[in-house]
Amino acid sequence: MQTADERILPGGTAFITDLGMCGALNGMLGMRKEIIIRHLITQMPQKFVVDNTPPAVISGVCITANIQTGLADKIERFRVVDNEISF
Repeated sequence: MQTADERILPGGTAFITDLGMCGALNGMLGMRKEIIIRHLITQMPQKFVVDNTPPAVISGVCITANIQTGLADKIERFRVVDNEISF
């Protein structure tokens, strides 16, 4: 889960605690959820398999910086699910 604590620190550094993830929206840790659940319940080793089932999600930030100073002017979160963008 992407955090909502993006900000510009007093010295001009762009900050966010966690950007979120890239991968299957309905997976767990980017892996097939059934395998993760089985591992949690049984505590037995499992081969984790990447979940590539749609829809896919990518989360991140866009940072605008001043070229002269190198300091951040703006930070904005973004999240793309398939072709839908929400800010």
